[in-house]
Amino acid sequence: MKKVLFIDRDGTLIIEPEDEQIDSFEKLEFYPHAFQYLARIANELEYELVMVTNQDGLGTSSFPEDTFWPVHNLIMKAFENEGVRFSEVLIDRSFPRENLPTRKPGTGLVTHYMKGNYDLENSFVIGDRMTDVQLARNMGCKSILLSDQQDTEATLTTTDWSKIYQFLKEEPRKGKVTRVTHETNITVEVNLDGNGKSHISSGLGFFDHMLEQISRHGNIDLTVQVKGDLHVDEHHTIEDVGIALGEAFYQALGSKKGVERYGFLLPMDDCLAQVAIDFGGRPWLM
Repeated sequence: MKKVLFIDRDGTLIIEPEDEQIDSFEKLEFYPHAFQYLARIANELEYELVMVTNQDGLGTSSFPEDTFWPVHNLIMKAFENEGVRFSEVLIDRSFPRENLPTRKPGTGLVTHYMKGNYDLENSFVIGDRMTDVQLARNMGCKSILLSDQQDTEATLTTTDWSKIYQFLKEEPRKGKVTRVTHETNITVEVNLDGNGKSHISSGLGFFDHMLEQISRHGNIDLTVQVKGDLHVDEHHTIEDVGIALGEAFYQALGSKKGVERYGFLLPMDDCLAQVAIDFGGRPWLM
């Protein structure tokens, strides 16, 4: 499932003026370091980018569209030139007094993300107001608040885009798969950024030992819990664990940005073993 960053515009990507309305080029000032670190997030990390912004009264006499779009289009083009592309731009045009469900913190504009194939639990809303934090709560997301006032509800509070990048980069890559067939009931969890802890119970002692080696030498946290038809044979248990383990790695790796296919040998005291693990997209144990 895809992870998403739902990013506010005014006060987050650009500095918000005192009158809270960017209706001329003279008012446009980009938020410090937003280009540099949002570009790194877009290029290095596994997030879809979506802009969600309230623009009070857009299209009315108080905020004509012909004063909004030229500046907005320049903002979008400037970020696109730095490698930052938003898959969707969601704009609410209402006034606060209207209290419409499409206005943040309402979820009217983002319901298709809440109903779609998205990992909202590990997605973030990034903005400079409490309405952004409340939107995250309403969506079941985490939140990052761009403010110098700490907020206990926000997952991270900062005024520095470099800290946002570092925080998101350190988010662990995890995968969890449950596989139930007539022969087996298997749950596999992996954390690729763990420290080599494992909890393995397949009912096959030597197989448990081999799985523990993947965890220990790969510095991966690995949990494997299996109920299999061992009274028949070991085949179903080993095969289905391999499938579930491959699918869990596939989840955790996402699009495999920054990962190359490689291998190495591990000589031991009395033997030399060669093991190949292929991250080419085929979820099988080899």
